[in-house]
Amino acid sequence: MAQYELPKRRRIFLMRHGDVTYFDDSGRAIDPESVPLNERGREEASAAGREFAAQNVRFDRVIVSGLPRTLETAQRVLDATGQQVEIEVWPEWQEIRGGKLKDLTTSDIERAFLSVFDGLVPEETRFLGGETIGELLDRALPAVARLREDQSWDTVLLVLHGGVNRALLSHAITAGGRAFFGHLSQATGCINALDVGAKTSDWVVHAINHSPPSPLHADVRNTTMELLYAQFVRYKAGDMN
Repeated sequence: MAQYELPKRRRIFLMRHGDVTYFDDSGRAIDPESVPLNERGREEASAAGREFAAQNVRFDRVIVSGLPRTLETAQRVLDATGQQVEIEVWPEWQEIRGGKLKDLTTSDIERAFLSVFDGLVPEETRFLGGETIGELLDRALPAVARLREDQSWDTVLLVLHGGVNRALLSHAITAGGRAFFGHLSQATGCINALDVGAKTSDWVVHAINHSPPSPLHADVRNTTMELLYAQFVRYKAGDMN
């Protein structure tokens, strides 16, 4: 019997940035393009770094979307692991882009917040009246192919966003297909572990939504968008008082 050679695969650690505050103390929305990590988010990023360090994980490349919350998360991970790796910016992996809520009718706002992360999401679904899921996939998936074509790395860290992560995870789960599973939870600061082989369909999913500060997510029963919508409703209620 011929000797069996194990397939050779490379590792992608896919993180979501640490926690941020999208509404200030007065209930006003903060610009999502510039919002930094809050205290909890800084600890989440450092906790992820400590976990990588404990398992002696070394990164050949570190790639972020370029938004400040991804840069800060990646730098805190690197600081905790004692590594000096140049952080690359790939803007095609920025978060799915919302529109202007003021352009939506009152009856459409709840659906705009909640439908995009609800089960298997149709590609024509718009995020907060802005970019569609299909448009997100159009820019996010070619970047995955470009990363895989580069044979110079063995282990890469990607620090991205909840919506983008769902797109990449859905791509991996469907063995290189095109889908968007909105119900894949992505806690702030979470780590996903994926392996890729030589064939575009060769994906192995090892871990999804591992959160070092709270691995069992014992206190979480709601999605990110549900929580954001609740904050938005409180903010609008305050506006009317």
